[in-house]
Amino acid sequence: MPSNDARNLLHTAVPTAAVGAIAVAVSGVIAGGKGALGAGIGTLLAILFMGIGLYVLQWTAKTLPQLFQAMGLMLYVAQLLLLLIFVALFKNTSLFNPKAFAVGLVLATVVWMAAQARAHMKAKIFYVDPEPEKKSEKPEKSGSSS
Repeated sequence: MPSNDARNLLHTAVPTAAVGAIAVAVSGVIAGGKGALGAGIGTLLAILFMGIGLYVLQWTAKTLPQLFQAMGLMLYVAQLLLLLIFVALFKNTSLFNPKAFAVGLVLATVVWMAAQARAHMKAKIFYVDPEPEKKSEKPEKSGSSS
């Protein structure tokens, strides 16, 4: 992973994990151990889904740029479907508090998206590849050749 991609991942994962830790602490106080576990699972699931999504989109942008937009849409649909499957599998669980899970998941997702937008705005990424200056002996023609 190039340094810019790693930097973006760092600038998004760290704030998300920090907010997740706060959600775990608050859920632990309000709903006990099951609340803390629910918020932790929600946060980890959001970080995992969004991190994999960021990696897949970065790979697509570099290798198949013509498919970038379609891949982004497909990726978000796949993430929602995987989340739906996870929720369906654990809908009647007593392992963790589902409300704390939902709060942890939503908070982590919102913070991830905001941090990713901020990291992208702060990144100095060329949108045009600058050409190195050529030191040639002949001056370049600027007009018509006639």
